[in-house]
Amino acid sequence: MSRVANVSAISNLEAGGLWRPGRIGPVEIANRIVRAGTSETAAGEGGEITDQLVAIYAELARNRVGLILSGHMFCHPRGRYASRQVGIHSDSMVAGLTRLTGAVHRHGGKVFAQIAHAGSQSRVPDNRPLAPSPIPNALTGRMVEAAGEPEIVEAIEAFAGGARRAVQAGFDGVHIHAANGYLISEFSSPVTNHRADAWGGTPEARDRLLVEVLKAVRREVPASMAVTVKLGLQDAIEGGMQLSEGVRRGAVLAAAGADAFEVSCNAMSLPSDSAKEYVAVGPSRALRDLLLHRLLSPARPEAYFLGLARELRKQVTVPIILVGGMRLPATMESILGRGDADFIAMARPFIREPDLVVRLAAGRRGPVACTSCNLCLMHESHHSLRCWRTPRRRLIEHAIYRLRGGFREAHRPHTA
Repeated sequence: MSRVANVSAISNLEAGGLWRPGRIGPVEIANRIVRAGTSETAAGEGGEITDQLVAIYAELARNRVGLILSGHMFCHPRGRYASRQVGIHSDSMVAGLTRLTGAVHRHGGKVFAQIAHAGSQSRVPDNRPLAPSPIPNALTGRMVEAAGEPEIVEAIEAFAGGARRAVQAGFDGVHIHAANGYLISEFSSPVTNHRADAWGGTPEARDRLLVEVLKAVRREVPASMAVTVKLGLQDAIEGGMQLSEGVRRGAVLAAAGADAFEVSCNAMSLPSDSAKEYVAVGPSRALRDLLLHRLLSPARPEAYFLGLARELRKQVTVPIILVGGMRLPATMESILGRGDADFIAMARPFIREPDLVVRLAAGRRGPVACTSCNLCLMHESHHSLRCWRTPRRRLIEHAIYRLRGGFREAHRPHTA
């Protein structure tokens, strides 16, 4: 898109619900579109920010994404999810993180640091994972030990330390990752938390880790910065945490100072039924998506977390960020118009089209270019994040990789 077209499109940002300015806590957001966090695996060996990451974030900000939620950053070495994941665990990371926020701010964008601890879901081979109870991880099969009280306190302080570094690096907010099977969601779920002490045994005790993390982060963050939560509202495991418990937890967190919630699932084994159409991938699925956009013959509707957001909306008044399979502008606008959510978040579409906001503002009414084929999920095992469809020659690379067993990695849900 030319520079003239870009400027013309941005002049139309007052046209609809997507383009109204919004607010999350003290932070003004230029429009209602959020880049949801994704695992970029583009950091240095020690978790350092690279030129590639700076370029990714700068391009999103330059193309008028209202708010960028960073990829999940590990706050403690034991909480590292994978190699080449960004770290916010050490003061040595601050200089690079400052480069990243500076690149976003030069283009007028806003960016929140998403701070995470992988818990038992760590995929780092030599790591000693942390978990509430000695239960094999549902995705990795890895056996873990039950965390002791000092280790739990250390994890809470690690989140606080990450928040302190986010302040030093110039982020506009801190986004606490409490979903997708990572440490906080493991403490939140009766499937993974079998403790009978003050950290488990009842729904209220299962609240405790997240509430303590929120309080610790709040102590480190000035009033000019937002503190938000990626909240797992319901387990995608049979017999797991029910939506009623997740919604009640959201109300507790809102009272404790959370400025907004990004709605997500909690503990996972496989994607929930409502998400499988957008998350599952395999050779036949990839071929069909190459030939036919998934939205032209969907097995399931868009916005697979919409029901969760509606239930949370009944209990909280703070903004709700909705992510999960939204691909049509009309869908996004209707959700905002009904008040089911306050912001629309996407991850995979921005991998395919970093300039998606500009294209939507220019009047696109059809689906985004991303077909939700999920070939991009394979990046974690061997290269940094990219869309295999741009340019098309990467499909040849994909075919070679598939013959080497790459699709085994693709069956894991996206858990950034």
